[in-house]
Amino acid sequence: MRYPKLLALCSLALLLYVAPCARGERPPSNRRAGVRLRVDPQRSRFIVRAFVGGLLSTFGHDHTIAVKDFAGDVDLDEDLRNSSLRMVVRAASLAVIDKVSERDRREIERTMRDEVLETSKYPEIVFRSTRVQPLADQRRVRIVGELTLHGVTRPVVIEAALVREGQSLRARGEFALRQSDFKIKPPSIGLGTIRVKDEVKLQFDLIAVP
Repeated sequence: MRYPKLLALCSLALLLYVAPCARGERPPSNRRAGVRLRVDPQRSRFIVRAFVGGLLSTFGHDHTIAVKDFAGDVDLDEDLRNSSLRMVVRAASLAVIDKVSERDRREIERTMRDEVLETSKYPEIVFRSTRVQPLADQRRVRIVGELTLHGVTRPVVIEAALVREGQSLRARGEFALRQSDFKIKPPSIGLGTIRVKDEVKLQFDLIAVP
């Protein structure tokens, strides 16, 4: 059975409270000077959850996918509204972390790469913030930005809880995406009796360091 765990999105996903960066690129210098942090992928966690639906969904399985290769830099200003984020995910790095057979794991990951995300054609997923809005709870922010996935760019809003840990910044949160918004057709088998639902959820726990 194929349960493409799409969205490396992830996003994202993602995401978080971080800024212009990723892969050697540097944010424009016209912003007010602040603290620059870089997401530490070794200490961070970014996952995608895909859910099975359809008449025979009880015979299928939801899946949890880990985003293994992502990068991001945060330009953090005392006035959070002047902060920004850019994040890049390598689409082919999504990996199934459920307890499944090695054969099923290979098939699911192949489906994700070749049929869902088409990683040879769209190798990167990119999020760019356009606005950071502090919320009433000063430990939370709303990040408005643009997500480019599967060759489609759409607006995305992400909320994150922030915690300062010494010189590091930790951001946690969860958000949902619909595959169809990015021209991705949720896979199905058995004439649709088992299918992957359109909406997937992305969860992140990111740590950015100087």
